[in-house]
Amino acid sequence: MRILGLDVGDKTIGVSVSDELGWTAQAVEVIRRSENDPEEDFNRLSQLIQQYSIEKFIIGLPKNMNGTIGPRGELCQQFAEEVKARTGLPVQMWDERLSTMAAKRTLLEADMSRKKRKQVIDKVAAVVILQGFLDSQNR
Repeated sequence: MRILGLDVGDKTIGVSVSDELGWTAQAVEVIRRSENDPEEDFNRLSQLIQQYSIEKFIIGLPKNMNGTIGPRGELCQQFAEEVKARTGLPVQMWDERLSTMAAKRTLLEADMSRKKRKQVIDKVAAVVILQGFLDSQNR
């Protein structure tokens, strides 16, 4: 079963995909969100579902450090509900606290320039989210 991992932001959606065995997550792309037409986001997700034969979504849930869900988390939950309604596929939220920090640390350790980091940070964060979920399932 292949799973699509999403790191949902206001301007971008980082996308990762699992291998068929559900062991590893790979970066796919960053979807630039359209302010004028949210349909474009869902059209691209539909294409990715077909391309990778996706059976499930894991969407990062940004929680506050004390575990509560703030406005950003509520927006991600609304997005997840819309993904579920539009695709008919199961959607699971995954605690993404510190995923962006882990992605930044990984890119810094790879000695990537600031400009390049900015271009890929969201898809690396999506990998961190999906890999965290996969690791929890394979224990």
